[in-house]
Amino acid sequence: MSLVRMREIWKYYRLGETKLAALRGINLDIGDGEFVAIWGPSGCGKSTLCNMIGLIDVPSSGTIEFAGHDAVALADDEKSELRSRSIGFVFQQFNLVPVLSALENIMLPLQIQGDASKIAREKAVASLKEMELADYLDHRPQKLSGGQQQRVAIARALVTKPRLVIADEPTANLDSENALKIIDLMREMGQRKGTTFVFSTHDQRLIDRVQRLVHLQDGAVLEDRMIG
Repeated sequence: MSLVRMREIWKYYRLGETKLAALRGINLDIGDGEFVAIWGPSGCGKSTLCNMIGLIDVPSSGTIEFAGHDAVALADDEKSELRSRSIGFVFQQFNLVPVLSALENIMLPLQIQGDASKIAREKAVASLKEMELADYLDHRPQKLSGGQQQRVAIARALVTKPRLVIADEPTANLDSENALKIIDLMREMGQRKGTTFVFSTHDQRLIDRVQRLVHLQDGAVLEDRMIG
């Protein structure tokens, strides 16, 4: 059974009197443990598709199943609960809370889920160690490099042990060296933990690092192939 199963996904937006199709009849199956890049130029629908896979947005038509559940039919609070329990997110702008330390940023989703502070701290410290950031747990985001901030964001996404991590343009604000490190790190974490990673990118340099490439053009899947 696929972790995510999408059938005939269309998404329309209104721009004045104009109706624009951001996604056009997407059919996609994503399995447990896959490392998938959604690739294509700006404006091709990558972020919209990531939002659909991550259950942040709803399609204009079509079906989305997550772990066998009809995700489109879920109420908003049920979707929020499913996202909180099963999906982690990594963003282009890192989205770290500036007044919190690296450790506190990673503890936050655990505390929201109801973990006691001591347990949340232990899990967060372990997650930071996996990202080779044990020496930076008390640093606030502005004291960290871009690559370090993104590793904190990945640690925060993984600390709740989600089945799926969505990363929308996670390397866009990084130089080549750090971009490649981040992609390699995500793939390693996925292989070690069995977590599914889906990330969007328009960066050709990253393509040979992925396991599977879904190439979008004008909101439609132009190509879907395994790489290695």
